[in-house]
Amino acid sequence: MYIVLLVYNQAEQENPMSIKYAILGLLNYSDMHGYQIKKHIERNFGHMWSINFGQVYPSLKGLKNEGLIDMVEVAPSENGGPRKKLYSITEKGTDEFSRWLAEFPQKPILIRDLFLLKFTFFGFGDDKRSLEIIDRQVGIYEAQLKQRQINRERWGQQNVYVRLMIDLGITQIEMYLEWLRHARNEIEKELKGSSSVTSTAS
Repeated sequence: MYIVLLVYNQAEQENPMSIKYAILGLLNYSDMHGYQIKKHIERNFGHMWSINFGQVYPSLKGLKNEGLIDMVEVAPSENGGPRKKLYSITEKGTDEFSRWLAEFPQKPILIRDLFLLKFTFFGFGDDKRSLEIIDRQVGIYEAQLKQRQINRERWGQQNVYVRLMIDLGITQIEMYLEWLRHARNEIEKELKGSSSVTSTAS
């Protein structure tokens, strides 16, 4: 049996250019506070590429320095609180985003998943612990699926491209969950079979 391990370039997966254009794209919809931008990226783009969320605020500063976005400080409400920074896309930013949008992607997206790397070697570990890790993974993706379904309701009135991206995220998670449950059942059957053979031999 040959096991192929794919190790993906972390610098490519966490490319700050992705954050840059995600921000410009979001600001095409409306002006946003930094916190709103960060939450949108965390909630809606996590299934597309590996994201370093710490890059969001430095990227906003860089985009402003490039003249691609504007920032104004908004006075707090009557209830008080700190002044908020409101970001908007400039004409230069719109032109840059349009240029990027028309380009062909440089390469297919490669997904790096530490769980799958570990799964490859579960045969060398404790079987009970392996099933516990699989169960935890199922729980994580069930929660993500619920969030994606909420997003579909929230974003259901957007254009066809946004709706189809939401559908892709849901389909990916449903497929992964189906595989995880199948894997768990297959492992349990094999373990029970091994126990029966051992009992018969003794």
